[in-house]
Amino acid sequence: MKHEFINFEKINRQTWQKLHRDTTVPLTQEELNSIKSLNDKINLKEVLDIYLPLINLISIYKKASDDLSFFKSIFLQKKIRSRPFIIGISGSVAVGKSTTSRLLQTLLSRRFKWSTVEMVTTDGFLYPNKILEEKKILDRKGFPESYDMELLLNFLDSIKNSEEFEIPVYSHEIYDIISNKKVIIQPTDFLIVEGINVFQNPQNQRLYVSDYFDLSIYVDADVANIETWYLERFQTLLKLAEKDPNNYYHRFTKMPFNEVLAMAQDTWKNINLANLEKYIEPTRSRADIILHKSQNHEIDEIYLKK
Repeated sequence: MKHEFINFEKINRQTWQKLHRDTTVPLTQEELNSIKSLNDKINLKEVLDIYLPLINLISIYKKASDDLSFFKSIFLQKKIRSRPFIIGISGSVAVGKSTTSRLLQTLLSRRFKWSTVEMVTTDGFLYPNKILEEKKILDRKGFPESYDMELLLNFLDSIKNSEEFEIPVYSHEIYDIISNKKVIIQPTDFLIVEGINVFQNPQNQRLYVSDYFDLSIYVDADVANIETWYLERFQTLLKLAEKDPNNYYHRFTKMPFNEVLAMAQDTWKNINLANLEKYIEPTRSRADIILHKSQNHEIDEIYLKK
């Protein structure tokens, strides 16, 4: 057992799926297909075996958080207003964080019928390409220094205090922040914050993004599998971009395929893998729950912080 997992309870799939088993899945295969990301594979059995017990566990964390807030208010002899329950979800590029996040958003809103569940990805907190170029770090996009961490912390602080906040919007089609477009995030009961950088904060060692989380989840897989998924996704994005000249990937559709594939492998090795090994994976032990995926995208092991 790796030293970093010493503080985790390892639970295999067979054991996990027997915990708090629900018999009905509160969504259809069509809904699941609309939730899942490109090239991700997920079926209703995975929802039943893995995600429904996970929702039960999240409910326990939520109740504990509400109880703590209530007893704190008694201790302080003042009414503490209800705060949102914030879940952070991290992991490598192409590991399937977005699918997990959107699925949890759907399942939580069905379990807690009277609650609002918002989801935000940290892509919107990347500096625009223009600023990255000025800072000479466009080739470091996705690395810690490419994010406006102050803005992300201000956002979390406002939401934690039940205030609305306006955030930028990122487009994967143009591979940049959309100028003049903002989205207003209203005070909410649950907030899911998804991104490769949500357990890090290199610019401000006194305050971490994860300080605002009530629960944090890391989606994990062997590096060789993540690389395969990344390259598969890249090829799917190329196909989708063939007829769209405005798409960032369109330019690559004009190049010989072997050249494009070599470029994608190079991007994986020098950017995504480097970022994973140096900045993302070292934060894994900050999670409360680690979901480990096997080769076929199925979750085979769950690590729960003791």
